[in-house]
Amino acid sequence: MKRLFLNLLLSALAISALAQNPPQGRPQGGPGPQMGRTEEPAYVTVKLYPEGVPDSNGLEGPEREMFGGRIGNITDPELLVFPAKEPNGLCVIMCPGGGYNYVAAKHEGTDMADWFNSFGVTFAVLKYRMPNGHCDIPLEDALRAMEIMRSRASEWGYSKVGIMGGSAGGHVASSVAVHYNSPATRPDFQILLYPVITTKGRFVPGRGFLLLGKDATQEQADYYSNELHVTPDCPPAFIAHSFDDRTVPISDSMDYASALYKNKVPVSIHVYPEGDHGWGFRDSFKYKREWTSELEKWLRDFVK
Repeated sequence: MKRLFLNLLLSALAISALAQNPPQGRPQGGPGPQMGRTEEPAYVTVKLYPEGVPDSNGLEGPEREMFGGRIGNITDPELLVFPAKEPNGLCVIMCPGGGYNYVAAKHEGTDMADWFNSFGVTFAVLKYRMPNGHCDIPLEDALRAMEIMRSRASEWGYSKVGIMGGSAGGHVASSVAVHYNSPATRPDFQILLYPVITTKGRFVPGRGFLLLGKDATQEQADYYSNELHVTPDCPPAFIAHSFDDRTVPISDSMDYASALYKNKVPVSIHVYPEGDHGWGFRDSFKYKREWTSELEKWLRDFVK
């Protein structure tokens, strides 16, 4: 534990030094600004349940396009797949955040596709259904997405599939990492940006919280406190969080990292002094080059 927190402190100090003495030019592996892009990368739409969804979340009607590329009222979940032109053997499934109210499919989704593709990673954005009082629905969709992307591996040229998520999407992703139910649904790695991890201190019986509706039980709340379900078989993790996050406190990431550490699961955690919450792939986040460069280096360890 002392070593873990020492590493976090050293990481924060190093980032502070970078902020005072920024490197010149674009760091190797770091993405350039997204401003001025004239076209979006091509993608393939894959329905999760072409024969119809197995369990309803109680929502009806068409999807609702919202501000900033957000999507609400998802009733027919799907994957937006961006195959890499020169695949390096990796695939990442991204679960965007949105507080379990909508999917922030742009800055925590499709905006990242070009960058992942640039170093050979096939990237898929999961448009998962909201719980709407049915807490198992998002996890059900994410597990199905894992199965689908495994089944298309030879077609798109990868052998390892990881799960990724930001905020509430980080909760979906970490839920897959601890509650996978078959070899096909177990991720090879997990990438979490400012993730919601626990329901502790948030869930109140009769009131609910995010994923959990007002009729949820304490047993269900404990099931989705993912730090309680880490085992030595969980996949290695990359975690990035801002120290000053006012929406999801850094303690979520710290507790999860500690649970991984105790179970001898490799974890790389990066704490940035500022940035608050929900930065995703936005250029406005001052440490964008740092977290993307570190993630690219980390992912290269999985390319064998």
